[in-house]
Amino acid sequence: MAIAPLIIESSELTPEVVLDKDSNVFLFKGKSLPENPLGFYKPILNWIDEYAMQPNASTEINFKMIYFNTSSSKVFLDIMKKFEAINRSGSKCCINWYYKDDDEEMLEAGEIYSERVNLEFNLIVDEN
Repeated sequence: MAIAPLIIESSELTPEVVLDKDSNVFLFKGKSLPENPLGFYKPILNWIDEYAMQPNASTEINFKMIYFNTSSSKVFLDIMKKFEAINRSGSKCCINWYYKDDDEEMLEAGEIYSERVNLEFNLIVDEN
């Protein structure tokens, strides 16, 4: 069963999202301050649920966030928990959490997530 890629362009308040099983690209990038977080993230959560039925053998989820609000942080944890379940089912998943060298808040957020999910979790300094 083919699953169509989910690609969402970034806006001032929402991140770029690329979920593409075929090219094995899983990316959340930019700012996340949606007026209605559940409305924005529901199609993403649904896509991950569908992906979980036939995941790739290995999945790397890349978070390249520059800012996100509290309601987005909760949804990010929900997203990571879904990949944690996929990982438990035998398909290897890992999170790559990118942060700018001088962005202590984003590093700290990554450290907190890494403690809350049972996944390989890489904290990576973003040179770009």
